[in-house]
Amino acid sequence: MLPPRRFFPSFSLLIAFEAASRTGSVTAAAKELGLTQSAVSRQISALESQLGAALFLRERQTIRLTLAGDTYAREVREALRRISSASLNLRANPSGGTLNLAVLPFFGARWLTPRIGRFSKKHPGMMVNLITRLEPFDFRFDTLDAAIHFGTAHWPGAELTFLLQEDVVPVCSPDFKTRHGLSGPTDVLRAPILHLNTRPDAWETWFTSHATPFESLHGMLFDQFAPMVEAVVAGLGVALLPRFLIARELEQALLVSAIENGGMQTSGYHLACPPDRVSYPPLTAFRTWLLEEIAADTKIRDRLRTEA
Repeated sequence: MLPPRRFFPSFSLLIAFEAASRTGSVTAAAKELGLTQSAVSRQISALESQLGAALFLRERQTIRLTLAGDTYAREVREALRRISSASLNLRANPSGGTLNLAVLPFFGARWLTPRIGRFSKKHPGMMVNLITRLEPFDFRFDTLDAAIHFGTAHWPGAELTFLLQEDVVPVCSPDFKTRHGLSGPTDVLRAPILHLNTRPDAWETWFTSHATPFESLHGMLFDQFAPMVEAVVAGLGVALLPRFLIARELEQALLVSAIENGGMQTSGYHLACPPDRVSYPPLTAFRTWLLEEIAADTKIRDRLRTEA
């Protein structure tokens, strides 16, 4: 329930305040908003009177946010951003049914984006906006409805739906495998290996699971999967990559398994959302569709393994 309307400053006052707080100048704010300097000054004064607090310190021809004003500016700016985002979503999809989804970059580019057309065809009145996020965030302070999460089944303030378990495999280019004579974990240990900085202990876990002692593991470091895949294809080393996200390179023989039976299960992928969004129709439809797509992929992979 919203508080009484008397506690809501007018939109024009908030916009004038936000512009002045961001630019640090009434003159710059007036120019940005197409108003006179005196008009912006009056709007800020009116806002201060309504709130009963000073938002700026006036020092000759300059202004500086007070401590209270700085805190208020951050909250107002976020509120205006959310209103702007909601308005843009409505303009883009006047019929409603917009889902703002946070995705991991490589998962979004390799697995999800190529399939989104099928969701749109099945649900023509719904739109999915994809926003890249690498880390969990607080849904209370964001405009996102849901997120694809990789890791343990834990996200404070969110409900999780399990999607699939990840299986990583050590891969390299065919030429690299021949040049380095890779056939077992010890051979991999002697070859250049590539690391992902968001999974710093991945190789340690892999060598330990294959009973291969090691002292230190050095190699090129990457911050995302996409450039790492290109580096592996170029023959720069061996990398641990999610098998289902490099299906294209494996099918085209751009990449091969560095050793036989080198796969290792890691963590799982989940669909995370705040409790108040669980029954949101676009999210409900997307969740059902996503699970159907994953089930279909699993059947295909199982059949290929059987045939092999």
